[in-house]
Amino acid sequence: MLAEQPPGGPGIELPTFVYGDRLTGRPDLETTVDGNAELRRGASSIRADRIEYDQPTDLVKARGNVRVNSSGNLYNGPELEIKLDTFEGFFLTPDYRFLQNNGYGSADRADFIDEKRLMATNATFTTCQRGEGPSWMPAWIVRASTIKFDKEADVGEASGGVLRFMNVPILAAPTFTFPLSDKRKSGLLPPTYGVDTVSGATLIVPYYFDIAPNRDATFSPNWMSKRGVDLASEFRYLDLTYKGELRASLLPNDKLRDATRWSYNYLHSGVYTYNAGLPSANAFGIGLNLNRVSDDNYWRDFPRASASLTQRLLASDASVTWGRGFLATTARTLTYQTLQDVNSPITPPYDRLPQLTATYTRINAPLYGVEGLDYSITTDFTRFQSDRLLTRQPNANREFALAQISRPWIRPGGYITPKLMLNATTYQFDAPLVNGARSKSRTVPTFSLDSGLTFERATSYFGRAYTQTLEPRAFYVNTPYRDQSILPNYDSGLNSFNFATLFTENEFVGNDRISDSHMLTTGVTSRLLDPDTGAESLRLGVAQRIRFKDRLVRAPGEVPVSERLSDLLFGASVNLTPAWAIDSTVQYNPKTNLSERSTIGGRFSPTNYRVISAVYRRQRNVSEQYDVGWQWPINDLWGDRGKDLGPGRGLGGGRLYSVGRLNYSVPDKKFVDMILGLEYDGCCWIARVMLERSQLSRVANSTSIKFQLEFVGFSRIGPSPLKTLKANVPRYQYLREQVAAPSRFTNYD
Repeated sequence: MLAEQPPGGPGIELPTFVYGDRLTGRPDLETTVDGNAELRRGASSIRADRIEYDQPTDLVKARGNVRVNSSGNLYNGPELEIKLDTFEGFFLTPDYRFLQNNGYGSADRADFIDEKRLMATNATFTTCQRGEGPSWMPAWIVRASTIKFDKEADVGEASGGVLRFMNVPILAAPTFTFPLSDKRKSGLLPPTYGVDTVSGATLIVPYYFDIAPNRDATFSPNWMSKRGVDLASEFRYLDLTYKGELRASLLPNDKLRDATRWSYNYLHSGVYTYNAGLPSANAFGIGLNLNRVSDDNYWRDFPRASASLTQRLLASDASVTWGRGFLATTARTLTYQTLQDVNSPITPPYDRLPQLTATYTRINAPLYGVEGLDYSITTDFTRFQSDRLLTRQPNANREFALAQISRPWIRPGGYITPKLMLNATTYQFDAPLVNGARSKSRTVPTFSLDSGLTFERATSYFGRAYTQTLEPRAFYVNTPYRDQSILPNYDSGLNSFNFATLFTENEFVGNDRISDSHMLTTGVTSRLLDPDTGAESLRLGVAQRIRFKDRLVRAPGEVPVSERLSDLLFGASVNLTPAWAIDSTVQYNPKTNLSERSTIGGRFSPTNYRVISAVYRRQRNVSEQYDVGWQWPINDLWGDRGKDLGPGRGLGGGRLYSVGRLNYSVPDKKFVDMILGLEYDGCCWIARVMLERSQLSRVANSTSIKFQLEFVGFSRIGPSPLKTLKANVPRYQYLREQVAAPSRFTNYD
């Protein structure tokens, strides 16, 4: 096996191999090879009509059809002089091709400084591969008086250079640098520009700081014709045990709002080890997610500025976790900034200042001589604090404890798990409740029994062999009623009706409400599995709750639940072929014979760069939406399907792709969000144009247009729509993305 990097370094002398038709010389002095001459050392090889090698000076002179391969980088020309050890020398009228980005060019002369650096005089550079015909010209090319190539830093520096696209000069400068790979480097990044209906014309000129291998920063002043200059910046760091990212922006005087605007987002996570005289080191984790903006209108004016999924509810969360053995603890503070809108006010959630939790968990452990038990104890102390005028509830301290123990019996054909739980809660209120109480306690026991069976059989459908399963499940829970109507509600709400929550003890999420339950949930699932790989091709499921008594505990504004039979929940997942996937869930009311909630989605992706996904979501009398996303080559319309070159390589040159996502609201009869784009792959260049429209309110929206020109392996000009497309279009693939580092054996001679 040959190493990617040959051995080398002080004290290591690599052998030199010489081949040819005729060899003459003196041992340890000089060697001359005539005819099909070849000289090799390490990762370098030299071929020529004639090679002269002077061993005392380690100098090689090659004449006639000279070809040099240095770690996969290729050079061709008529005459070469170079020292093998230092790779110092010159090449007359060479052409060259670099392994990292497949870029190439030619020059009057190339001077090698060492194996990693060279300077080319009267040079060219492009990544456009040679086409047919004598009149062929590259779509883009850099011509410069000198180009310095630094393959260690993967940077090219052109002096007196001009970038021409379609033989039209579009960039000229006394000196500019460009990347030879995706490796980072400090310097100005290509400017981006665009048009926004809210902010007007925009121009961003970013500067990148490569501070260290694990730290970098970007300063991106953003000029907006209707607002002013937004000073945006980003700082990132990465270590073995921690990482973080800080984004901040400052708009000194927004001309539209006549105010100074700002925002910041800080993410940090890490694990730290300390030793406080204990037998072994202890580790604790720190997590930070801080988000703040200057005013309530920020989310509307800058809809893409926030990293939060809920742009009007910005959380700042700081936590410290520690664990040892079976014990895990957390200390946390959580505060919210609520961006209010007079037309759509939000009741702010409660801040947690602080929240302290501890959990002790044992799995399959003995207890008082009984084997195979799972048991745990969880405690939680939380200080809830908010504006009482908005929440209409007193602030409070809440102490919560949950103890549970279960004994699973698990066999290949089924399982049964009885469980006992005890919930205990105590409140201390800052202000008296309506009955005058300043404190309140609640203790609720729960018993549950979970059981299931698994039947299997060999079968075949559509000419394929499968293993078919039949998996019935029954889940019984009994929780007595405890009056909780007087208790405030700080963090509880009804669980969504789905397959995950149907088989749980509490119908509420959070700790302020514990549902009184005497009910049985039954369900059955059938699956088709590949007998060789276990891959799931089909899943069908149905489940329903049977309630033996009314549920009296309810969330604020909810009435007691008296229906004995819940809605039926149907689910289906189909993946019979890799190209097709269908998922659906339907909540069906047997009394009205109507579906209360349904989600049906499908995806078709026969090859790379061909994907269409569609989802229909409906909740009766609440919402109804269609969501469609796609990436597809338009060339397919006239039968030109190209060739699948694999991820990150496209389907071949000269192809036009349509890409987008549409979200349509049936009740509003309008598109809520819209992304429409076109991408043209010209082999060594890519053009992208994208229209993005976001609904800010029922009457207001923001529309922007982005156009980008990418010179593959060189640079991008214009605002990038790639992050937006990747985040919004399911399974979107970049047309050019290096998925694996090239090997020097790719161009091995």
